[in-house]
Amino acid sequence: MLIKQVLFVFIGGGVGACLRFLLTIILPNSSYTFPWATFIANMLGCLLIGLISGWLIKSELIRSDLSLLLLTGFCGGFTTFSTFSHESYTLFKTNQYTQLFLYNASSIFFGVLLVGIGYLMSKN
Repeated sequence: MLIKQVLFVFIGGGVGACLRFLLTIILPNSSYTFPWATFIANMLGCLLIGLISGWLIKSELIRSDLSLLLLTGFCGGFTTFSTFSHESYTLFKTNQYTQLFLYNASSIFFGVLLVGIGYLMSKN
């Protein structure tokens, strides 16, 4: 049972990480300006985790292998707190205080907002 669960997380995480990597190729992502690729990946991940969580709860699948695949695996692999933190530190270290404030404040505000919107969208 545990091996199967780990496999679901592994597959979902791999797919999520690959999609995040592709997003960094498509979008500019410099730590010395606004880190758009990480911001967009994290915001999409927030919307998705709200949508998926709401749908899984409504479908009574929140404690299923599908939850491990989509929430823990995919959303965990697609979003990245460590990159967000590193980019924030780089902005701080290079005295880009306005960009640092905008990045951190907008990430938190819009992240929470998008999780809520995702939940609301999944109720329809």
